[in-house]
Amino acid sequence: MNNELRIIISGGGTGGHIFPAVSIANAIKAKRPDAKILFVGAKGRMEMQRVPAAGYEIKGLPICGFDRKHLLKNFAVLFRIWKSQRMAKKIIKDFKPMAAVGVGGYASGPTLNVCASKGIPCLIQEQNSYAGVTNKLLAKKAQKICVAYEGMERFFPADKIIMTGNPVRQNVLSTTLTKEEARKQFGLDPEKKTILLVGGSLGARTINESVLQNLDIIEKSGVQFIWQTGKYYHESIVNQLKDKDFPMLKVTDFISDMGAAYQAADLVISRAGASSISEFCLIGKPVILVPSPNVAENHQTKNAMALVNKDAAIYVKDADAPAVLIKKAVGIVENAQKLASMSENIKKLGLKNSADVIADEVIKLATK
Repeated sequence: MNNELRIIISGGGTGGHIFPAVSIANAIKAKRPDAKILFVGAKGRMEMQRVPAAGYEIKGLPICGFDRKHLLKNFAVLFRIWKSQRMAKKIIKDFKPMAAVGVGGYASGPTLNVCASKGIPCLIQEQNSYAGVTNKLLAKKAQKICVAYEGMERFFPADKIIMTGNPVRQNVLSTTLTKEEARKQFGLDPEKKTILLVGGSLGARTINESVLQNLDIIEKSGVQFIWQTGKYYHESIVNQLKDKDFPMLKVTDFISDMGAAYQAADLVISRAGASSISEFCLIGKPVILVPSPNVAENHQTKNAMALVNKDAAIYVKDADAPAVLIKKAVGIVENAQKLASMSENIKKLGLKNSADVIADEVIKLATK
């Protein structure tokens, strides 16, 4: 047991926190097959399903964020934080980790706080160009801070920062399909221009509305679309389309093989979550970003602007999307020169082997 590598990975809440966490765990396991890895997440959040599905054990804390609109409800939140801190102490006492990794999200706060107080070295991974509240609070206690954007010394001590990029889902990079084969896999014409619409792991109402309000443009465009609606919106969208014939629209609630979806597409329309952006950079995929306005500190717009300022992506404001998004996308997908320059510029921003680099740092901290 003494030689065993024991690592805690904590955080979650959205796919953008969970995918990198699982990628880091997989990279540690590839380097040290003997490693014991335990995840700590927030009860009732997405990580409680996604992490076991990836083959790892997870413990849940009863933690949630502060309610900024209903301040009286925060008494219950304070109790949950206190309870989570006590549970984290027991988890850490039983598991005896040699290092802790925080990927952002509510659960990483109590977990890394307890680890730091016991002298267990901590590494935090910040996916966004605007640091999250939890990671900003933990920065003083962390030994290493892995980031994906330039200029993060605005939030963190410069001597702790390592520019690693964001770990991404492996199947995105490892697809062996040609563009034509990928389109056939989605039941589409292998020769036609294709646009992929994705709204993140939960779906995006604005992107879905932009399609529904512009079906006439889509029908006449000569372009085909892979449309990931998200589970929440899927049934209602299928009902709205059931008496209409749109062979150019491939509608699905969730895409498990994103590598094939990206390969099939000439252009992607997406929210501006950090994990998605990292994937677009690594594969050089032209993208129109529609940042979600419903995120902390408006961080998606800041992520998007980091690309737009380098001519690496197109930005459409959420409120403008229903009126302009589809028309703009159809125009761009027919412009080969524009697609080529966007692809070239976005690829320059990709940082490879992020999970491996972070895993090396975690192992170094654990075995010091």
